[in-house]
Amino acid sequence: MKRRHFATLAAASLAVPAITFAQDRTMKIMVGFAPGGSADTIARLLAERMRASLGQNVVVDNKPGAAGRLVLGDIRRAAPDGQTLVLSPSGAMVIAPWLYNNIGYDPIKDFTPISRIVTFDFAVTAGPAAPQGDIRSVLAWMKANPARANYGTSGAGTVPHFTGLMLGKTAGVPLTHVPYKGGALAAQDLIGGQIPLMVDTASETLEHHKAGKVRILAVTGEQRNRALPDVPTLKEAGINMTADAYFGLYGPPGMSAELVARIDRAVADALKVPEIQEKIYGYGLVPNHASARDLAATQAAHLKRWEEPIKTSGFKAE
Repeated sequence: MKRRHFATLAAASLAVPAITFAQDRTMKIMVGFAPGGSADTIARLLAERMRASLGQNVVVDNKPGAAGRLVLGDIRRAAPDGQTLVLSPSGAMVIAPWLYNNIGYDPIKDFTPISRIVTFDFAVTAGPAAPQGDIRSVLAWMKANPARANYGTSGAGTVPHFTGLMLGKTAGVPLTHVPYKGGALAAQDLIGGQIPLMVDTASETLEHHKAGKVRILAVTGEQRNRALPDVPTLKEAGINMTADAYFGLYGPPGMSAELVARIDRAVADALKVPEIQEKIYGYGLVPNHASARDLAATQAAHLKRWEEPIKTSGFKAE
């Protein structure tokens, strides 16, 4: 990545000839993770509401792999007619560019920003393989048992991956990352005792936490998560770090400003529905709509923010 991309991203123009929807076609919202995870859940909430707003069928199509990067190749090669979009966690757009010399796409030039959907922090969750106690106690146990100091996430090269590395570095514990093809799969192994710790969106482990199967020890935001009012932030637990991320809706390059605006209005309308807002809050996420230009600015800010932590992490992408 080059620094000049930040300014290019924030100022990118969307003005190309207008394209209209074909009412007899089906819009696909692609998700680069397995069904059941937070990205998939939010995409399905949007699709259900957008059907009425756009007057056409809207479906979710899962294509997991490479921490959400695999599906982006389909998007960048799709026609700019608004029928093939992707709901992408920020990692593929702001983490991967610092990791790989050739990721197969340019996160700025190869996509059209449409809408920021939600923002969120992460939950640090202990499973039955970890001892009882608060986060500092669990981390102390992991430091004393380095062979068992593993944490799972929804994939290598994701924001949770580097959040976990930052947590280990800040706490002085050499944590080992275990990547999965989605947060739901990581949560299954957490519950089953295959891994003692998980770092991912709160939605991945929230219901299991409420059921007593796992314990969310801390969240990574500046403030407590609305869905977890009794769970401290890392800073409250004495670990001086924060981390957050977002989900954005993107399309192929070359989409018209008119088409982008129409889809963005459908997203904004969906996120205004009280029932949808409450469901999103209930997953530990925050409905936080922003239009294309603001999504581009958010992406640029996160690209800049993660550059140094990734470069100093010592992680080498394959």
